[in-house]
Amino acid sequence: MDMNNQLDGLAQRLSSLLPPSMGELQQDMEQNLRSGLESGLRKMNLVGREEFDVQTAVLLRTREKVEKLEQLVEQLTGKLEPQETAQKNKAE
Repeated sequence: MDMNNQLDGLAQRLSSLLPPSMGELQQDMEQNLRSGLESGLRKMNLVGREEFDVQTAVLLRTREKVEKLEQLVEQLTGKLEPQETAQKNKAE
């Protein structure tokens, strides 16, 4: 369901809460509610589900790369430590 249909549905449900005696105002109220909801959502800088899923996938790939780099740094650090120790022993 797209955003416009969701906003229309929400506006209709909210306007249907008006008492029956205000039936004449229902359509006007529905339009005003829809406009207010659109404006509020635009100000919130929300992203769509598709963009959210894309960014989640990018974050997952980035985390995997960071983990691999951390492991590589640990391996390289482990290789350097014995060499540094050997050099210190020679210097003494």
